[in-house]
Amino acid sequence: MFSQELRARAETLLAAARAKDLKIATAESCTGGLIAGLLTEIPGSSDALNRGFVTYSNQAKEEMLGVPGAMLRQHGAVSETVARAMAEGAIRNSTAQLSIAVTGIAGPGGGTDEKPVGLVHIAAARAGEATLHRECRFGEICRSEIRLATVVAALELLQSLV
Repeated sequence: MFSQELRARAETLLAAARAKDLKIATAESCTGGLIAGLLTEIPGSSDALNRGFVTYSNQAKEEMLGVPGAMLRQHGAVSETVARAMAEGAIRNSTAQLSIAVTGIAGPGGGTDEKPVGLVHIAAARAGEATLHRECRFGEICRSEIRLATVVAALELLQSLV
């Protein structure tokens, strides 16, 4: 399902988390669970992966992660503010110490001049530390390529916290 290179990256991330006795939670919107899916491709991933939240709708972001409705209305689901709130909510609503959150516009429709197709906000949190953020603009490549590029960028950002 995933390339050998991507599986190797996931294995490295899981091994680093396992070595420090850290658990991971994912909070995914535009990837629809692909990050958790990749991590669970690795045998023994249950030692480091605590849970995954697929929060595609705003309602799910509010109910499962505690993202404030007012924040969603003010900034929109695809924003740095919401990505950070998702990552922090994943830690609050799990027993994980690390989390990764993604929210974006995978297309082909739904983009605007301000928030074009291919815009993705990624946030990584570690309990007790500042939450990291990365904005990606992948452009109008196909939907599956945007989602896969998001998985790669998310792994990179999360790895920097382990």
